[in-house]
Amino acid sequence: MNDAPLPAEPRERPGRFRLRTLLVVAVLSSAGSALLMNLTQPRAPSVDGAEPVGEQSSRYQCPMHPSVVQDHPGDCPICGMRLVKAELPAATAPDAGERIVRFYRSPMNPRETSPTPRQDEMGMDYLPVYEDEVHAAAPVPGLAAVDIEPARQQLIGLTTAEVTEGPVGGAWRTVGRVTIDETRVRHINLKVSGFVERVNVDFVGKKVNRGDPLFSIYSPELFLAQEEYLLALRTKAALARAGTTESGDGDDLVRAARRKLALWDVPESELEAVERNGQPTKAITFYSPVTGVVTRKDVVEGMKLDAGAMPYEIVDLSTVWVLADVYESELRLVEVGMGGKLVLNAFPNRVFEGKVVFIDPVLDPQTRTVKVRLTFPNPTGELRPEMFGEVVLLGAPHQALRVTPDAVIDSGTKKIVFVAIGAGRFQPKEVVLGASDGTFIEVVSGLAAGERVVARANFLVDSESRLKASLSEVAGTPTEPKSARALPVENPGRSPSPTEPTPSAPNPEHSGHRP
Repeated sequence: MNDAPLPAEPRERPGRFRLRTLLVVAVLSSAGSALLMNLTQPRAPSVDGAEPVGEQSSRYQCPMHPSVVQDHPGDCPICGMRLVKAELPAATAPDAGERIVRFYRSPMNPRETSPTPRQDEMGMDYLPVYEDEVHAAAPVPGLAAVDIEPARQQLIGLTTAEVTEGPVGGAWRTVGRVTIDETRVRHINLKVSGFVERVNVDFVGKKVNRGDPLFSIYSPELFLAQEEYLLALRTKAALARAGTTESGDGDDLVRAARRKLALWDVPESELEAVERNGQPTKAITFYSPVTGVVTRKDVVEGMKLDAGAMPYEIVDLSTVWVLADVYESELRLVEVGMGGKLVLNAFPNRVFEGKVVFIDPVLDPQTRTVKVRLTFPNPTGELRPEMFGEVVLLGAPHQALRVTPDAVIDSGTKKIVFVAIGAGRFQPKEVVLGASDGTFIEVVSGLAAGERVVARANFLVDSESRLKASLSEVAGTPTEPKSARALPVENPGRSPSPTEPTPSAPNPEHSGHRP
């Protein structure tokens, strides 16, 4: 028996074992990736752009970007919002036999088109562009008519309003500032120098009535004038006792002395007191000639005042002015005597009524406005100077076609509205506008009574209209990104593998390659 040991089996080399393991892992990974792509890849539309009505009943759309539409859930590639499911009734599904697909465009870049269905770099399906959309006549340059299904109208909150005929204009709003009535300002001046003995009104803002004491002064000139007045009275009495009354010299002396004191604004009550007492008064008291509020005070006790000094300024606030700014385009509607209303934040439930009394003949070159002066009664003093408020100028309204201001899109050079022409189609129209009262705006031309215009979500409709107009412009020269993935016509829901050749474009006009 041969006890020789058997030859050992050859051991597998470590490098070959690792290579085999890597190949197995690679095959399993490729199979898993292919299975996952087949399960998650969204199905692209067919070649003619039409799908069965039953499959088209569910669409997912971005609430902020209505042009982003796809048939499977996901996020908007523009703003990142979750797509919202929009149910389309079967009766509203488009009929593929009536509309011919011209080409397909990228939802992100309308200049990227393709003659066949495909997806862009982000996995979004190209949208079909129909023949009637490309060759539709543009009533407004840069805009095109748009079709919006009822379900999508409800999704974006689109509403329409009827063009009616009724009163419009006659009232417009502006800002106003309360100021003092310059015709009711009174300065208290001194016509003789003196020294202040007493101050009765000692702060700014104090309300005074007509006849209230303001201050008292001692003036040597006033004291001497009182002595002359008393001397004239005694002379008159002596002449009367002597029986010499023919010349009337006594009366003339009294009249001249009294007039001198009156011209220095010595009150009548002070003159009567001097005549009654027979002695001159050292300190003469001056009284307020008007009722109002002290807005300036330049006097203190012991102060020397020269002739011409102004110790007080008093303003009567029983009537105030309101200065309103009116633009030059609205100046033709303003006239003296028309009514006006004032609303202040301090009194939100109060409406003050006044009227226009003056229109400034000079235009402010900086604000391009004209100051219009309105006068308002202020018996309770609630209207205080330097208050700001809203002024409503009330004119005469006139009958005209009108729409709500929200229905008009102002581009700066044009005024555009979108008219509902039926079957979910909206046509842009340029209009000429007239006067406005804040609630309605006059339509001079461009619309007819009974038409319906988009009143809400018109900016979304405007964006869609401009997008379609740009598609019409680039319809003859479409472009395609270099990394676009063309989908085969036979199986539009499957992405081509790296080994499959990319199908060539059947139409050179829409080859999709950039120069």
